[in-house]
Amino acid sequence: MAKSTISIDDRRLKQAVKEVLREKLEQDRSWLQGVIEEVLEDIALAEAIRQGRTGKLVSRAAVFRVLQGKE
Repeated sequence: MAKSTISIDDRRLKQAVKEVLREKLEQDRSWLQGVIEEVLEDIALAEAIRQGRTGKLVSRAAVFRVLQGKE
């Protein structure tokens, strides 16, 4: 079976990709919301790690007191 090729210029390809993405986002907003949530969580984790490396050390007990709402 012979392979056929399709020739498309960059402008048309870019436009087609934009249209597909636009349709996907319109059809499934929860997907986009999930992506944004993951990005924000990654940013928050990176910031927490950065602060942890430059901040003062605290005891394990102090961390659990805060987590349990006792402080």
